[in-house]
Amino acid sequence: MYIGNVSSLFEGGVDYCVHIAEKYGGAVRLHGPLGETVYVSDPRALYHMVVKDQHIFEEPSFFVMFNKLLFGEGLISTVGEQHRRQRKLLNPVFSTSNMRRLLSILHPISDRLTSTLVSKLPADGSHKEIDILPWISRCALDGVCQGILGYPSDTLSAAENDPYPEALRKIGPLIGKLMKVRPFAVIIMQHCSPYWAEKVLDLVTVPWLPTQFMADVREMRRTVETMDSASRKAFLEKKTSMEAKETPDPVDTACRDSDSMTSMMDIMLKANVVSSNTERLTDDELLGQMNVMVFAGLDTTTSVLARCIYLLAQHSGAQARLRSEIRNATKIIEEDGDMSSAELPYDVLMNLPFLDGVVKETLRLYPSLPLMSRVTSKATTLPLQFPTRSRSGGYTSTVAIPEGAYTIISILAANRHREMWGADANEWRPERWLSSSLTASSETQEANCSMDGEDVVSTSRSAPVPGVKDSTRFPGVYSNMMTFLGGSRSCIGFKFAEMELKQVIATLVMRLHFSLPTERNAQGYVKEIQWKLQAFHIPVVKPPAGDGVTPQVPLNVRLVKEDDFIC
Repeated sequence: MYIGNVSSLFEGGVDYCVHIAEKYGGAVRLHGPLGETVYVSDPRALYHMVVKDQHIFEEPSFFVMFNKLLFGEGLISTVGEQHRRQRKLLNPVFSTSNMRRLLSILHPISDRLTSTLVSKLPADGSHKEIDILPWISRCALDGVCQGILGYPSDTLSAAENDPYPEALRKIGPLIGKLMKVRPFAVIIMQHCSPYWAEKVLDLVTVPWLPTQFMADVREMRRTVETMDSASRKAFLEKKTSMEAKETPDPVDTACRDSDSMTSMMDIMLKANVVSSNTERLTDDELLGQMNVMVFAGLDTTTSVLARCIYLLAQHSGAQARLRSEIRNATKIIEEDGDMSSAELPYDVLMNLPFLDGVVKETLRLYPSLPLMSRVTSKATTLPLQFPTRSRSGGYTSTVAIPEGAYTIISILAANRHREMWGADANEWRPERWLSSSLTASSETQEANCSMDGEDVVSTSRSAPVPGVKDSTRFPGVYSNMMTFLGGSRSCIGFKFAEMELKQVIATLVMRLHFSLPTERNAQGYVKEIQWKLQAFHIPVVKPPAGDGVTPQVPLNVRLVKEDDFIC
């Protein structure tokens, strides 16, 4: 059945994306600029798309090639054997032992963010309205620059005169503005030599073209060139430094603790050195991984962090409960009772139940990338867990998809599927995760497959597991949700992202209390935050109190008082 069109997914926002799946089922045919598009949120269909038949449901060529143009030969811009080889090297890099080491990098960054916000507050303890978004963005930027690249950005403390961090901040919004130009960029790359492609780029970025669109294209070119130059320099410095040291013992594993490895780049370079010649990545491939990781970790982390603080501001009871949980954990560890920071050890931080629930529930309801595209390499049929209405008016348990057809993986609709998550699937309720204690292995392993190719899941626990119904689950790598996808194209850095989210939130709520804006402007309006759905979730202030365009998250912030805890 044809319902609406693809552009409505962005115009209607989160509510529309969820509504059409709830009304018409887990596979809905939409009109799109590239022809018929199937909008998918059914768990069994998604299992086939991202795990069992992922070789049929490929990422569109314009997506892969545009990413290669921006970031180089990273995971999101490679396919086939090259992607498999990269994934094999990178999987151990994101081990739990490496995350434990990298947490120490995030401690001072989250402390600086908190101290910066504290310095802006009145001395009498009253609240002040602060736009937290730029400070959250700087924190996320320092986290990815220092944790992934080992690049000393320090944007929370320094003036904004470093072109590399500034370029990183610009790249996400520019991609959102230029999404429609991606297919044209790919056509040029496919049909022009590098020389003529460069000439075309020179032509369309001449400064005398006056439109805002062309100004955005010119800014994108400058931004990409700045990113490439700075990241290449950082990469070469790290590589030269490593080569100058004694050659590592080949018997040593790539992920063993080492004081000399202080960033993801250090770990990756060592992993590459001890790999066999056939599995080793080229310098361009390693550089591509760095660019992709930094980009993926910046705007997505900023979006989720801002949303999480906003939700805690909305739900004061949840904020107090979270703050109390963190204080109790800190008291056990710190004998001197110093509550000025929340430098909890990795295992304690990652296993605080309510903090875990807050982060998981925010990631479930508001995934950073709500929609993903795929195109079929051959005609196929998708099986459905829940029958949907067909063109004839009856119900069907399969959907035929022709060769070359586009499909949309609706992460949003899957994560809010009422049959899988319950009647309150659209509600932010961190408590839902307290009813089940998932082990680390069940959270991170992909959907298993029985001999007949159907999903299987352990049902040995007595407590209900969120996102699982009658042994059926979504094929995501993280807690039965699709936020980080599944299969070989899943987000490889989700452990780092989860750790960063938890560390920053834990540090902030220990010293600061957040609430929604209450002050009226000269016209008598109170600021109300609205989240627009573009490439990412973009927070703005709704008119008439705001312009509805400028990204911002204004909140009332004050120092924590004793009655902000639950006794």
